[in-house]
Amino acid sequence: MSSGALVAAVDIGGTKIAGGLVSRDGELLHEVQVPTPAKGSAAAVLSAVHSVLDLLASQASWHRVDRVGVGSAGPVDVTAGTVSPVNIPNWRGFPLVDQLTAHPAVSGRLPVVLGGDAVAMTAAEHWIGAARGFSTALCLVVSTGVGAGLVLDGKVHAGPTGNAGHLGHITVDLDGDPCPCGSRGCLERLASGTAIAAWALGHGWRPEADDTSAAAVAASARAGDPVALAAFDRAAKALAAGIAATATLVELEAAVLGGGVLRAGDLLLSPLRHHLQTYAALPFTRRIRILPAQLGTHAGLVGAAALALR
Repeated sequence: MSSGALVAAVDIGGTKIAGGLVSRDGELLHEVQVPTPAKGSAAAVLSAVHSVLDLLASQASWHRVDRVGVGSAGPVDVTAGTVSPVNIPNWRGFPLVDQLTAHPAVSGRLPVVLGGDAVAMTAAEHWIGAARGFSTALCLVVSTGVGAGLVLDGKVHAGPTGNAGHLGHITVDLDGDPCPCGSRGCLERLASGTAIAAWALGHGWRPEADDTSAAAVAASARAGDPVALAAFDRAAKALAAGIAATATLVELEAAVLGGGVLRAGDLLLSPLRHHLQTYAALPFTRRIRILPAQLGTHAGLVGAAALALR
């Protein structure tokens, strides 16, 4: 392990809260995680985040940490230091930066830098992953929800409040289901792991075991189950529409996809590339490359560190 300065990184999602120590060259040197009490009180969620910081601060190398980077499910407001994750209902305008700055291991010594989790993933993949070298790219996290971030002119483009590229909450179905964000027919409502499993169950799919996750739908799809295959095709079509719309706006060179649903591999990527042939119809959108993310579950922590370093 190098002896240089480290970044303490925190990745806050609807399922888990992870923490890590990241070197200046993007190497994740230590990782911890706890479950997210997503339906709990605001204080309960904050306590889980504090427990992650406590675990990191107990490491012998903590004295080398010179900043804290945080990627949170969004939306976020990096100017105000607040978060309002759609999947954590009791955090609305929650002053996360102030709360973390007051943590005993941080207070008075370490600056705290906040970003959206998908923007963090984008920063990671552009730094040392699949989006490296592209001047214009879209990076997506397809998991419990759908998040995304943009690289424009060779730099991560987070926007004034840190929410630019929030593709999961654009409408792709004008008459679609209401979304917790307040809109309806959002991409997330069709393409997330939660949506894939819910649609499959609603159309007659039944798992062999008592597992109704997107991973179980993927297992059935690999075995040839037509409803499971249709669920992934529906998600791929929605993603293709969103990616094509973004490519039309900013002339994307690449779209990089990560997140737990991407463990399904070609069950999602093959129909996605197929449907792009329909939606990415203009000549300057047809050259977009669809790439799997390279950093896997480490992207959130490496990306939070990248945002802090930036």
